[in-house]
Amino acid sequence: MTAPSPFGGRRVPVAVLGATGTVGQLFIRLLADHPWFTVTTVAASERSAGRRYADAARWHEGEMPGEVADLVVRRCDPAVVRERVVFSALDSAAALDAEPAFARAGAIVLSNAKSYRMADDVPLLIPEVNPDHLGLVDVQRQARGWDGAIVTNPNCSTINIVLALAPLHQAFGLRRLLAVTMQAISGAGHPGVASLDILGTVIPYIGDEEPKVETEPQKLLGTFDGERVVMAPFVTSAHTNRVPVRHGHTACLSMSFDRHPHESEALAALRGWRGAIAELHLPTAPTPPLVVHEAPDRPQPLRDADAGDRMQVHVGRVRPDPLLDLRLVCTGHNVVRGAAGASILNAELMAVRGLLADA
Repeated sequence: MTAPSPFGGRRVPVAVLGATGTVGQLFIRLLADHPWFTVTTVAASERSAGRRYADAARWHEGEMPGEVADLVVRRCDPAVVRERVVFSALDSAAALDAEPAFARAGAIVLSNAKSYRMADDVPLLIPEVNPDHLGLVDVQRQARGWDGAIVTNPNCSTINIVLALAPLHQAFGLRRLLAVTMQAISGAGHPGVASLDILGTVIPYIGDEEPKVETEPQKLLGTFDGERVVMAPFVTSAHTNRVPVRHGHTACLSMSFDRHPHESEALAALRGWRGAIAELHLPTAPTPPLVVHEAPDRPQPLRDADAGDRMQVHVGRVRPDPLLDLRLVCTGHNVVRGAAGASILNAELMAVRGLLADA
């Protein structure tokens, strides 16, 4: 069951910035049949502006939705992109100036970029985990003097990790986390890593990735006190690796807690968790958000990342850790749950909370 539209049955016009890239194309695919939103503007770099979208975008998967093919690509400029709801697939360099410009012009910017994730007044949001952090929207508007807002989703590995951690942190109080990621090549965009550089090997470095995994979870699992987010008091050590998998980031996690849980307690917490928005029945929200596997060889990206409309996170191999308390493995789709799908779910939550009422 999907919640009724908060817009009285009409579909709200939205824009996609960075529409020709991998994540931008995924936004367009996911929004093509969305019951609440419809893409009316596509925007990209100067070299694409003025061209038909079908001519400007080198389409990567499936068929391009017909309703966007003839749209003329606009510049990423609020003077020409006038929609109230804007999904940003811009890279961090472009987002740094463009996203505040749109927010100043009154747009709600749902951002996939890293540029403002850790800003004190910007929500870093996973609806199932920390929906109350949307309270930062009012703080942001007061501090910056604009009518719009920037709301971000986490890094593509962080979101899977935090969805796996949230029920355990809530039940037992996370203190230390060791995270080792195995990240799919699609996380590098298109065309990504050259085949002769990734086939048959593991690349033990992804630029700027480890700092994201080491800082974003503390904000996501922190407490909003009405003015700011008080970071959760745990420390993370991360190793990030690129592996020859097309879609699906995997992480091996070892954790210690304030209260040392037995394996059975941890499994019960994971299996019973439905997140903070289950009763809202948002169109993109997976049910359940976490799938716990018993087989010793699961989860696996090839077998699990596409399940649940590619919005579920899969957890398995929950067992004691000889150095810390527990260890587990989690997997999720990196460009749906970890990117475009996450931003769309954020927009849906904002819609039912009345934050898109004038869209």
